[in-house]
Amino acid sequence: MDYSVKIAKMVKRFLDEDDWNYDFNEEKGTFNFNLTLKGKLQKVSYRVLIRKYDYTVYTVCPMSADDCKHQMAEFLSRANYGLANGNFELDFRDGEIRYKCFVNCDETEPGTETIKDSIYVPARMFKRYGDGIVAVIFDMKTPEQAVRDCEAT
Repeated sequence: MDYSVKIAKMVKRFLDEDDWNYDFNEEKGTFNFNLTLKGKLQKVSYRVLIRKYDYTVYTVCPMSADDCKHQMAEFLSRANYGLANGNFELDFRDGEIRYKCFVNCDETEPGTETIKDSIYVPARMFKRYGDGIVAVIFDMKTPEQAVRDCEAT
């Protein structure tokens, strides 16, 4: 094991208490689960990667921006501007869209609220920007208009 068992136990306790259905890979120190959303993006997949002194929550969009990478890069850059906790990422190799929250635990243990935020913030971001992601993928709106519409609600 090349990860913190203590951090993993704390994340596990939160997921159990908050009634999440997940899989945990003890060998790799990763949690995997899905979340159903309201809106055009109906589901996102989570991967929580525990390391020795930190953990990262990756929340992956079910749709790929493979055919519109540059438009999606603009959309995500506009969406990221001003975000306080985490950011959207785009993999230019395959068009994967994800949201990332990083939690540094080097000098401290993550509290329940910190863990909760790291799990719930990506869901809120996909809820807020999901319809815009779909609008850009299907060329229904420009990236600028799609972000403007997402942030107006």
